[in-house]
This record gives sequence, C-alpha cells and structure tokens, in this order.
Amino acid sequence: MCTSIVYTIIEATGTVFLNTLTPKFYVALTGTSSLISGLILIFEWWYFRKYGTSFIEQVSVSHLRPLLGGVENSSTTGLFSSVNGDAEPRPSVSECKVWRNPLNLFRGAEYNRYTWVTGKEPLTYYDMNLSAQDHQTFFTGDTQQLRPEDAVMQKAWRERNPQARIRAAYQAIEMNHECAAAYVLLAEEEATTITEAERLFKKSLRIHAGKDINLLVYIKRRLAMCARKLGRIKEAVKMMRDLMKEFPLLGMLNIHENLLEALLELQAYADVQAVLAKYDDISLPKSATICYTSALLKARAVSDKFSPEAASRRGLSTAEMNAVEAIHRAVEFNPHVPKYLLEMKSLILPPEHILKRGDSEAVAYAFFHLQHWKRAEGALNLLHCTWEGTFRIIPYPLEKGHLFYPYPGCTETADRELLPSFHEVSVYPKKELPFFILFTAGLCSFTAMLAMLTHQFPELMGVFAKAFFSTLFAPLGFFADKMESFMPSSFWHQLTQI
Repeated sequence: MCTSIVYTIIEATGTVFLNTLTPKFYVALTGTSSLISGLILIFEWWYFRKYGTSFIEQVSVSHLRPLLGGVENSSTTGLFSSVNGDAEPRPSVSECKVWRNPLNLFRGAEYNRYTWVTGKEPLTYYDMNLSAQDHQTFFTGDTQQLRPEDAVMQKAWRERNPQARIRAAYQAIEMNHECAAAYVLLAEEEATTITEAERLFKKSLRIHAGKDINLLVYIKRRLAMCARKLGRIKEAVKMMRDLMKEFPLLGMLNIHENLLEALLELQAYADVQAVLAKYDDISLPKSATICYTSALLKARAVSDKFSPEAASRRGLSTAEMNAVEAIHRAVEFNPHVPKYLLEMKSLILPPEHILKRGDSEAVAYAFFHLQHWKRAEGALNLLHCTWEGTFRIIPYPLEKGHLFYPYPGCTETADRELLPSFHEVSVYPKKELPFFILFTAGLCSFTAMLAMLTHQFPELMGVFAKAFFSTLFAPLGFFADKMESFMPSSFWHQLTQI
C-alpha cells in the first residue's frame, strides 16, 4: 500500500508540474537543446579536421579509461626523430622516422622570399628544430675539443630567431675569420639569392681545407645544388657523381636523389635507369623518388601512344602492363603523390624534413618532379587512368601490404608537425567519422526538428510531451505494484517505523 501511495504522490506531483508548463517552455527547452548540440557538433567537427580524432573520444580515453582500470594510450611525443637526431624511434613506429629532405631549399634565398610575398611561414618550428639538431651534429664535432667560435656556432644553430643566428655567425667570424660553419649559416639564411649563397659556400670550401668530413660533404652538396638551380646542370651532375664516388659510405644522405632529379632535367634517361638499377634494391630504404622515377621511365616508353579505349578493346601490351604495375607499386609506397602530380591538390614549398610514405614526402617529390612528368608526353594521362586501381589490390583493412609493409598509421601526426598549418594534410586511408560526431549530428537534427514543431504547434507538442512523460513513468508504477504484491503490508509498515 505504501508503494502505491508513494507512486500516486509522485504521479500527482508530475502531473501538476507538467500542467503548469506553458508551450513557451517547450519551445525554449527544445531550442536551447538544439543550440547546445549544434555547438558541440561544430566543435567536434573542427577538432576532427584539425587533429584527426574526436575530442569527446580523446577525453574519454585519456581520463576515463585510467579511472576504469584501462591503460592509457602511449603518447606520440618523441616518436619521430631526425635521421641525425639524438632521439631513437620506438621499435613499433620505426617506420615513422623523419628524414632530411635531400633537395631542401635555401632559407634566405627561397623560403624567406615566400614569406615576404605571402606573409606565411613555410616551415614549422618542429621542422626547423630538427634542422638545428642536424647542424649541431654535422658541424660542431667533438664537444670536448670545441674552439670558442665553435661554441658560438653551436649556440647559433639553436637560436629560434633568424637574426640572432646571423648575428652569432658574424660573431664567430670576428673570433676566427676561417670559421667555415659560420659562412655556411650565412649562405643558408642571409643570402637572398642563389648566386650569393654559392659565393659564400665557395668561400667556406676554400677555408675549410677538408678538416671536417661532414662539413665538407655538406658544402659540396649545396654547391652542386646551387649549380643545378643556376642552370649549370652538367656541372651539378659531375659534382654529385664525384661526391658519391669520394664518399660511397654516405648513402644515408640520399645524394643519389639529387642526381636523379638533375639527370631527369637533362633528359638523360639511360643514366637515370643506371642509377635506379643501383639504388632500387630491396635492401635499401625506398623513397617516393625511387619508386615514382622508375614508374615514370616505364610510363614514358608507352604513354605517348596509350589510349584507354584502345587498351580496353585489345588489352594491355607487355610494356603497358609493366608501366601500370610500376605505377601501382609507386602508389602503394606513397598514395599521396598522384593528387599533386595530377594537380588535384595545390602544392606548397617542401619542408626541410620528410616522412617517407607521408604527405610531406609527396609534397617534396611533386615540387621538384612535376615538370619531369609533364615533359614525358602522355605520362600524366597514364597515371590518371591507372593510379586508383592500386587500392583494389591492397587488402582492406590494411593489415598487410601488397608489395611493401602495411601503410604506417602514424604518418598523419608526423606530417601535421612537419607541414605548415595552412596546408591541408593528405590522410590515407581516409578516416571514418567518429561515433560522437555522428551522434551529435543526429542529436542536433532531432532537437532542431523538435524545436521547429514546438514553435509551430505548441499545444499539440505539449500534449505529446505529457504523454511521453506519462509513458516514461509507467514502468515505475508497474514495478511498484509488483513490489507491493510480493511484500506483505506489515513489512512496509515496519519499514516506515525505522
């Protein structure tokens, strides 16, 4: 009986409360709910586009899972290291090691000019910090035997302000007029033209006299790149070949990629094939330059006469099949490149470091090699017709690759660190929308519909609201009746006396 009385009181109170609510209250309630859910949806969508994950999901995983006894996801901090940096990549993400861009531009003569024209910074702090670590490792040598000017230069590479770095270089030159590393910094950062940078590099080479192998290789390589940019391509090719012959053990610097690009500019395709035969080996780390240059050579042999209609009628010839397979191989290695080559996505200046198989590598490759694909008649048409076929070959989900290891899942995070914020990072495979975005979208749509109906038909929606709450409380009354039938009335009386 007591339960019936309690339920009757609750029901009566609820009825009085619902009867006192006016239609304006329902309009305000549904409108506010729609507004709040819409704001949550907008924030979730913005966060997903910027960081690639749901904010609600991330907070749940980061804060609620440990409270429930779960294990937090490992932080991504420190997963990426420069090829010359001190930090070692973890074994599970060794494929996400960041490499020095073999064709990186000059800061003073190229990157800074872009900033002057557009007002945008083409390099991220993370990228420049990796370069500073590289330069310290390359140029300062043994810290036990640092000369005063070397100590100044070691500090100069760490400076965030470009003008502070340049002032430190001049300070080192005042201390020792034969400080080669100081002239290297001035060539990289103060010189506003390639000609001026080349002059400073030559001066640095004259006073260096082979004292430090790392510095010597760096200077000669940059001189070769200056010659390439100034149109003296044969001279650049000779310098690169001599450098590779003189220092054959420095393959990790990827000087052969500079050589491949210069040979393509000369249209010396036989020499390009000879370089590929040496470096396109399974035991060496692959790169987009190796894979896509191999595809370009095979596509060039058949692309001028290639026709999709004719190929569908008669089938592909052996040479065409080889070209298509080479394109599929290249796309599997780096699926971001075709959109840049086909100009489906706008290019930006390449970063100073790249992530192999990532969007940063695709930007760097397309920036220097798009002209070579355009020069080969029909090559881009063949690429356009065949590149998407690669994704039918690769297993999905990407638990295993076809010709290479499975595509790493950490590339998006690293590329967002390497590429400027105004660039839309290419993501592969495309991520499905998180559950919470779909949920908030549905909630926003539902509450917006309720708000509109309540505004148009306030009386009718009030009746529906009362019926809904009555139905909602019905199980409580049913449960109370069942409890009363099972329990003796004396039990409830004794319970009330406690």
